[in-house]
Amino acid sequence: MDAVIQASVFLGITALIALITWLHCRRAPRSSEGTREYFLAGSGLSWVFIAGSITLTNISTDTLIGWNGNQMLLVVWWELAGIAGLVLLGKIFIPVYYAHQCTTVTELLERRYGSKHLRATVASLFLIGNLFIFLPAMLYTSSLFLKSMLGLAPTYFGIDSLLWLATFSAVVGAAYAIFGGLRAVAISDTYSGVLVFGLAFVLVFLALGAVGWDLSDLPPERLSMIGDEQSKLPWTTLLTGMIFSQIYYFSTNQTITQRALAAPSVRVAQRGAYAAAVVRLLLVPPIVVIPGLCAYKLYGQLGDATYGHIVGQLLPHWLQGAFAAAMVAAVMTSFNSVLNSSAALYVCDLHQRYINPTPDIARLSVGLQIAFALMAIALVPLFRGTESIIQLIQQLLGLFSMPILSAFITGLLFRNVDGRAVIATIFFGAGLYGFFTFGWSPLHFLHLMCITVWACVGFALLVNRLVFGRRASFVLGTPESRREVRAMLGS
Repeated sequence: MDAVIQASVFLGITALIALITWLHCRRAPRSSEGTREYFLAGSGLSWVFIAGSITLTNISTDTLIGWNGNQMLLVVWWELAGIAGLVLLGKIFIPVYYAHQCTTVTELLERRYGSKHLRATVASLFLIGNLFIFLPAMLYTSSLFLKSMLGLAPTYFGIDSLLWLATFSAVVGAAYAIFGGLRAVAISDTYSGVLVFGLAFVLVFLALGAVGWDLSDLPPERLSMIGDEQSKLPWTTLLTGMIFSQIYYFSTNQTITQRALAAPSVRVAQRGAYAAAVVRLLLVPPIVVIPGLCAYKLYGQLGDATYGHIVGQLLPHWLQGAFAAAMVAAVMTSFNSVLNSSAALYVCDLHQRYINPTPDIARLSVGLQIAFALMAIALVPLFRGTESIIQLIQQLLGLFSMPILSAFITGLLFRNVDGRAVIATIFFGAGLYGFFTFGWSPLHFLHLMCITVWACVGFALLVNRLVFGRRASFVLGTPESRREVRAMLGS
């Protein structure tokens, strides 16, 4: 009987979110331009939906499961540091993107360097990260959570139960991105966010009640906000690679910035980014660390199974169906966001630039997103056995995030840099970070990110001068730069 109640609540809530999203999308005005309508919601998103979509795109099962799986307070710095990334997105990057009328963030690189090949290179790297890291990791963490919470058998009909769960999440999540474009994605994100945060805070209070609202007897390293050099997050990394990681993720990553690019004006986009920063400051920290700390006191060290285990132990059975719906909603919002942004990158940066400038946007995007979803499902088993899924994602991200970020930094700070020098730099940076991380790694990977990003900027300038014979000019603070800033803010 309990299972029937859980399934009924789960399916009812999932269907309700879909219905609300459909009703809202049906009333929305449409744009006649295919790419802007499908990938930027016809430039019609309000700041509320921008903030909601940015938040839920970031806060997915990999976040809730991964950070709580560490079972320590220290990891909350990852979420707090994101505030800086969102503020920089609103203050610096949004005006730049709008001034250049960008549909994708990589379009800015083409405008700055005059190179469609650089744009295509960076878009390809984004796609590789989305397809081989983010999409399968989202499906894996959500499936692991549901399997742990519901106590499912290892296999059904000879197939791993993780794959059954991953397939369900992928199919439902892809439906939003395929049939409704970014508008449906952003709206479903926001309504799902109310459910996700509401139930996540219910769990926080239940977990604290289970430990008598007292965590003081936990080991000191579990409650420390200052990590030493042997910890997972040394305090010195907050001054080096942490800030660059957040700038990359919130200011130059297509999946996040695409929401901000879908506003009717710069001001509306900025309000959305700042509202997302407020949510991150006030609401996110408790839900990503408190359940994990309480679980450590109650059950000991559980790793990535922590979140699902404490939900299964503390939530009433009738509420577990609602919580399962919330977690599936969380993964669907992130999954459909990455699907939509991946299609945008391929269509705008590759297909239209090299194959067909006027394709049937909707038809092409549907085929792409179906293929991407199937690939993600197939890759889910590869993430089994990771000690910490969230740490693995952050570490792998550095292979291309810092080289890509260096391309944006170089383009914003310097003029007269050849795009070919930056393309060479991206591959140099990936090799350098790969050597540091998987070969000789004397430092924490966040320190290596900082070293990598500035080594890439220097390498680009060196190649630009020695190979292509062009002298770069530093423009930050020059009259030209100030005029450009005034023009962007005026837009």
